[in-house]
Amino acid sequence: MSGNAYLFSLLFLGLLQSPPISCSTSGSLGPGSSLSVENIAEDVLISPNGEFTAGFYPAGDRHCNAYYFSIWFSKPSCNICTVVWMANRDFPVNGRRSKLSLLRTGNLILTDAGRSIIWSSGTVSNSSVGLYLDDNGNLVLCQEDNVILWESFDFPTDTLLPLQLLSKDTKLISSRSQSNISSGFYRLYFDNDNVIRLLFDGVEVSSVYWPDPAKVSWDSGRSTYNNSRVAWFDEFGKFRSTDNLTFVSADYGVGLQRRLTVDFDGNLRLYSRTEGNTAWAISWQAISQPCTIPGICGANSLCMYVPYFGRKCSCLPGYRLKDTTDWSYGCEPIFTPSSLITESSFVRLRHVEIYGYDFMFQKNDTLKNCEKFCLQVAECKGFQFRSMKSEGFSYCYLKNLLLNGYVSPNFPGDFYVRLPRAVSSHGNVLPVRMDLSCPNDNHKQLDRRYSKDRENGTLRSLLWVAGAIGVAEICAVFLVLFYLNKSGRNPNEATESYHLAATGFKRFTYSELKKATGNFSEEIGRGAGGIVYKGMLPDDRVAAVKRLNEAIQAEAEFLAEVSTIGKLNHMNLIEMWGYCVEGKDRLLVYEYLEHGSLAQYISSHSLDCQKKFEIAVGTARGLAYLHEECLEWVLHCDIKPQNILLDSNFQPKVSDFGLSKLLNRDDLRNLNFSKIRGTRGYMAPEWVSNLPITSKVDVYSYGIVVLEMITGHCPAMGTHATQSSEEEEMFRRLVKWAKDKRPVPCGKASWIEEIMDTKLEGGEVAKMETLVQVAMQCIQEDKDARPTIRQVLQMLLQ
Repeated sequence: MSGNAYLFSLLFLGLLQSPPISCSTSGSLGPGSSLSVENIAEDVLISPNGEFTAGFYPAGDRHCNAYYFSIWFSKPSCNICTVVWMANRDFPVNGRRSKLSLLRTGNLILTDAGRSIIWSSGTVSNSSVGLYLDDNGNLVLCQEDNVILWESFDFPTDTLLPLQLLSKDTKLISSRSQSNISSGFYRLYFDNDNVIRLLFDGVEVSSVYWPDPAKVSWDSGRSTYNNSRVAWFDEFGKFRSTDNLTFVSADYGVGLQRRLTVDFDGNLRLYSRTEGNTAWAISWQAISQPCTIPGICGANSLCMYVPYFGRKCSCLPGYRLKDTTDWSYGCEPIFTPSSLITESSFVRLRHVEIYGYDFMFQKNDTLKNCEKFCLQVAECKGFQFRSMKSEGFSYCYLKNLLLNGYVSPNFPGDFYVRLPRAVSSHGNVLPVRMDLSCPNDNHKQLDRRYSKDRENGTLRSLLWVAGAIGVAEICAVFLVLFYLNKSGRNPNEATESYHLAATGFKRFTYSELKKATGNFSEEIGRGAGGIVYKGMLPDDRVAAVKRLNEAIQAEAEFLAEVSTIGKLNHMNLIEMWGYCVEGKDRLLVYEYLEHGSLAQYISSHSLDCQKKFEIAVGTARGLAYLHEECLEWVLHCDIKPQNILLDSNFQPKVSDFGLSKLLNRDDLRNLNFSKIRGTRGYMAPEWVSNLPITSKVDVYSYGIVVLEMITGHCPAMGTHATQSSEEEEMFRRLVKWAKDKRPVPCGKASWIEEIMDTKLEGGEVAKMETLVQVAMQCIQEDKDARPTIRQVLQMLLQ
């Protein structure tokens, strides 16, 4: 069977599992009926399973009076839901008198304020038709004989849903920005060579950036030998494409909501979440280094990824921002191009790469000659120079356009930007300033005014009232600030350091958390960094409140934990709800997990083999996300049973990021740690033997935890550095005991049963055998002999 035939057979089987199409579904829209924007709460279509809703959705704040006809996830119920399709993404309609109407002719139309038609399905039918939303999130217009006239799955916006096809006739187009959901610059599509690609289609230039254009298709694992051009992903999280592109989500399995989206920053990401959870987790993404995506900062600019804050943009020396509201337009020179011809020189930008648009390439030449070649050509804007001393040669790339620039400390080369001598000698243009952020909010106010016969006096009165209230609120703010200053309290004191790191979290007051925890009365956990208390928030959510100790280390741990977890979003990582900073008090507010930590179950023999296996898989998934899926590389540095919490279904969540280390992915060769991190017994040998620290330190700790679960032996232990050498020796004995039990080469099953703390039954032997093999590989002394956490996950799921 050919590859394409096999692919289509899988697709056919998947479609057979979908519910049959029927226009008799309840909640459908019949001929001559309409959905009104003025009744958005009730004029909606809901899928039979209740998972999707179609209706009018506000464009940002409802006060802006602009709406899209959309489809969104209705589960869980939320104030800001996830939109997966829009009929009119570039032409929002007015909040009054706009309707979606199904005409008796079979045409589906969207009218703006009862006037112009801004969208139409373009369908015609002589028989009765109906519009309904199916369980897959597909909006279907069909005849009474179940013949489909039109369906939203054939016209995607920026998102694919499970079993929705991306074909040669469709494409995904990103949003313009995080808040402006009109069509953006990035698209996923099938190219003429039958390969699925990501394209940047900017204001002035267009370029393919994924797969890597520097490689031929087969070097990227793609095949041009197909003529079908079809891609999709299933409900389990596996993506397939006829060009041989396949990938599997980190949380592969059933029971999750999933979507594949081209985000506004140009990255293609697969998201997933459990039902009832409002937060999406990234389970796969196409590009790990965001600054390599074209168009992030526009022409004549540089992109730099700053830990904790994300991407930062800046103009090249001698250039200024073209549009102060939109980085995608890039920067423009502060000099005339003709001035480069008369007399010019170069400004060196260390570890800067501006890739593409080379009009000349020289190998094994000197820096002096590279400058000479550029000065001889009027179109030369600068050159890239890489001196590979260890390999005995150098490269010189002359550029006629300065696009796709980024700063990477690990890049072994420099860029020399050409400037008029008068400009390059000006001190203000020499530093590469990183003081402007790539905007997340770029939108224009839509004109929603319609002609009126007479002025509305009532509206004028309301405006006067609103203005008076605004003045009163401003006065109240000044009174509060005056009170704070008079009492000696600076309203910005102790919070500015955490503002960016904690954006998106609720900031609680100390009195609120004191009341929520009953004056910190119910202790549920304790560690070196602080004590965890159970509390009840005002919205009736049960929370775990971590109160950090008043120590020098606590300040660093607080900032590390808030900064780290603020960037993480995964079903197997603890969810943070808020924080508190008042005086010397530092508190963190987390979701409360009913079953506490794994530590209390290891020696109790209450976990059966299935639960142990699921805990091992879930913990590996959380670590795989930290190590490979995040935009930054995250080392947890303190994996142990106390930091693995269990929810009501005994699903694990990795917690306590106080010792975590966030690193730019470009810095992985130069890892610097000011101190040993972790808890003795779980710490890899590299920490004490002055060897390079990699993600394998977390793998070693994970192996010890799995070994403890298997054997039921949990050595008594202190916390971090307080643990005694005797306790550490108990861990060494545990590892040695398990290794000594291992036979060579026969008797595998009996050996596993011998070290297990519970009796194995039936099919449990295979799972426990896999767990034991994984644990033994993870606790190897040599880090290179240990698998990566991704390989661990593959061994567990195979």
